[in-house]
Amino acid sequence: MPNHCKLITDTFEIQNGQKIYDFNKCLSFIESQGKEHYGQSFKINILDIPTIYKLVIYMIKDQNTALKLQIDLSKGILLSGPIGCGKTSIMHLIRPFANPLSDYKIKTCREISFEFAKKGFDAINKYTLKQNFQSRLSGYCFDDLGAEQQIKHFGNDCNVMAEVLISRYEQFIENNSITHLTSNLSASEIEMLYGNRLRSRMRQMFNLITFNKETTDKR
Repeated sequence: MPNHCKLITDTFEIQNGQKIYDFNKCLSFIESQGKEHYGQSFKINILDIPTIYKLVIYMIKDQNTALKLQIDLSKGILLSGPIGCGKTSIMHLIRPFANPLSDYKIKTCREISFEFAKKGFDAINKYTLKQNFQSRLSGYCFDDLGAEQQIKHFGNDCNVMAEVLISRYEQFIENNSITHLTSNLSASEIEMLYGNRLRSRMRQMFNLITFNKETTDKR
């Protein structure tokens, strides 16, 4: 793996007006950024490379390769894997590959639940309602689905993330608003916590990309 790719522009060349990416250079850039943000001990595990490859293909919108990998570029990503495998960090590290229209903010599901506990439904409007100047919702990656709990606001129970995701599903259908998720939950656990209605909609909203179950805990 080359060790000199410190800028996103090091990962591609322009040919006939198009960016042609070198995946080894993409890995080098990701590892370089990982060392900068998470410490010099950061290193890409060889078991994680197939997962990272799919994520990079999605972010650079390589339609031909995405088709071969059965990745739908009109959907978001549900990144699944064991606790501590690096789901959150990789979603941060691949953001530079996204074009401005596909960019996203990362927010933990626990933070959103705490916001709801303090302010009620007004707190989640920014995740579920468009601004007047927007044609679609802002992009978000909701991190660690399942780590939050059902929170009470003035005695009212609300499954906060189910509410957010169902609302964003409606915007996904209406104007292709994109949402990403990370989670260590299985499909059956998602259904148990959030219901069959949401699980069904999630199948339409997300490409499931998984880490190898043998990948190491990186914490």
